[in-house]
Amino acid sequence: MKKKLLGPKTDKMLTQMLWGVGGLLMFILIISAISQKRESVIEDIKVHVEMLPDSSRLITDKDVVTTLTRSIGRNLIGMPIGELDLERMEERVLEKDPFISNADVYLDARNNLNIDIQQREPLIRLIDANGKTYYMDQDGKHMPTSVNFTARVPVATGYIPPFTPEYLKKKRHTLKSLFYFAKKVSADPFMSALTEQIFVTKKREFIIIPKLGKQKIHFGRYENMDDKFERLKIFYEEGLPYEGWQKYSTINLKYEGQVVCKK
Repeated sequence: MKKKLLGPKTDKMLTQMLWGVGGLLMFILIISAISQKRESVIEDIKVHVEMLPDSSRLITDKDVVTTLTRSIGRNLIGMPIGELDLERMEERVLEKDPFISNADVYLDARNNLNIDIQQREPLIRLIDANGKTYYMDQDGKHMPTSVNFTARVPVATGYIPPFTPEYLKKKRHTLKSLFYFAKKVSADPFMSALTEQIFVTKKREFIIIPKLGKQKIHFGRYENMDDKFERLKIFYEEGLPYEGWQKYSTINLKYEGQVVCKK
């Protein structure tokens, strides 16, 4: 009696069964691996804080770990990975810190908790009319001063009102004018290198105290700044080298097309 060979239909069924069994085993292995991973614990914490352009750090590795530990209420090392909420750590804890603009939290293959921090960048340091000191960042947001480091940015003093979060939405506001003036100074290499202090007058006019020399440079209100900067640059390049750095006590750029100096 001849042996019956399996037909194409039967071969296909066996192949499908084998694939099904293989897929089930793979699924079980994946679930098991996930379960083991969730039950494993954090072995170490690695924090990387990106430096500011002046190489300063307003927040330390220890500050970052302390912020997370206080929020979670327990030590992170030894904590089961299944209890971690990485999204919450990033958005609801770290990115709420006044010194942090962005945070990335992730686990690597060795169960190390990696934390990459991008700091908020101070634009100017303010001492308002009430004596309160704080930073304003590149987006115009309020930043407290840091116990770790003093950022190398100009200091603004004078008739500066208390900070209010909605100041940029106002049609006219001293803080709004000061913010845009400081942005303009920061974006110009010559002005940025020159400026030590910005004084705000009662009339919301700006006076720059330079890093070199004893001059007070009067800019008036925040208007026609490109023209005023250009006139000052020309004066520094063509006028002061012949007259001497100490000859004038004030340089006034308020009046259109003029540089008015007083001894």
